Amino acid sequence: MYNPKSLKAEEFIDHDEVLESLKYADENKSNVKVIDEILKKAREAKGLNHRDASVLLACDIPEKNEEIYKLANEIKLAYYGNRIVLFAPLYLSNYCINGCTYCPYHAKNKSIPRVKLTQEQIRDEVIALQDMGHKRLALETGEDPIHNPIEYVLESIDTIYSIKHKNGAIRRVNVNIAATTVENYKKLHDAGIGTYILFQETYHKESYQQLHPTGPKSDYAYHTEAMDRAMQGGIDDVGLGVLFGLDKYRYEFAGILMHAEHLEAVHGVGPHTISVPRICPADDIDVGAFSNAIDDDTFAKIVACIRIAVPYTGMIVSTRESQKVRERVLHLGISQISGGSRTSVGGYTVEERPEDTTQFEVSDRRTLDQVIHWLMEMDYVPSFCTACYREGRTGDRFMSLCKAKQIQNCCLPNALMTLEEYLVDYAAPATRELGEKLIVDNFKDISNPKVLETVKERLDLIKNGGARDFRF
Repeated sequence: MYNPKSLKAEEFIDHDEVLESLKYADENKSNVKVIDEILKKAREAKGLNHRDASVLLACDIPEKNEEIYKLANEIKLAYYGNRIVLFAPLYLSNYCINGCTYCPYHAKNKSIPRVKLTQEQIRDEVIALQDMGHKRLALETGEDPIHNPIEYVLESIDTIYSIKHKNGAIRRVNVNIAATTVENYKKLHDAGIGTYILFQETYHKESYQQLHPTGPKSDYAYHTEAMDRAMQGGIDDVGLGVLFGLDKYRYEFAGILMHAEHLEAVHGVGPHTISVPRICPADDIDVGAFSNAIDDDTFAKIVACIRIAVPYTGMIVSTRESQKVRERVLHLGISQISGGSRTSVGGYTVEERPEDTTQFEVSDRRTLDQVIHWLMEMDYVPSFCTACYREGRTGDRFMSLCKAKQIQNCCLPNALMTLEEYLVDYAAPATRELGEKLIVDNFKDISNPKVLETVKERLDLIKNGGARDFRF
């Protein structure tokens, strides 16, 4: 039986409930009255349950779909404004003992070199990322208790936080590692991580077991229940995600919303972020073997419907997607993107054959500066802000402000100040010129005169006084 308050995976992701929700969606996908009622509820910007959201995803009425896209953009702007947070992945190791059929790191792949960064190599990678202008990273590593034990991850986090190069510093380390124990999550919390991220890959249990034939990741329940253990270990912010294309996208959509509802029901805090990766080419992986791959239009609608259903969550799209696709979904709810990314171990410093260890192909290969210039041309404010995490506004404290749409009172000033840091320290001349104008243009959106005065004073200190790391 479906029970969002249960701690058992098969009860808060109940297969029959998903099927019933999809059936309800099919029955009402052309029902104007039902769709209008759902859209009316959605305009309150307090979210939708998985069943109502599934109706919107299935909706086949063109004019109603346009309303969905318009509403998604409005909700994103209401909660997060025109800011886009930037980050980069950092791959520590591709040693892995799992047998995931969609990932080139799977244990049976003998064509890929296995690489694990030393702490000195991590230092070099971090300096390279700092020299681009990055302030937040997402750590990635395969699951291997011998090569990648929790002690290695903890030591790596400590190394990353310790590096201060010129004006560079990594201020937030998010972690995407395999499901682990409450004890290990406590250790990650004590190490000062930002968000713990774990992709479910697929919520369809039968498909999950087929896609994960060997290794510890094959345990569906242990993997699906990981976020509960993370929160029990003291981690306030967790990030969900599925790999669209492994199973039917509508099933995955309902599943990830049910997972968000479960976290809210049990812990009072939903997902800090939701990621929306799609299956894409990689070494030893033939995308053509996955018949559930989705097209760009479907992908865009998924993004819009997640934004409407979970208005408070940060939504992430990576460099898996092309510039064209990323531009489209930015207008539909995405609030975080990676830039200048390398998905190989040592990819930011190793010049010789770094693609050998790539987890997936990068579609958007632009530099960070090019990405930032592109965002500003569309009037988005690129943000390197990490203030909430460092000021203790995490978990329910962040969510209460976000749901009340008050987080922008901090976010826009912080975004402008971190953008100024980037412009002064790293930007190309044309990017800096565009950015300085964008900052002034956004003063109008800071409604508190005292805050605006403080922002202007701090911007001057950044530009002319060498000061860094102001935050509200």
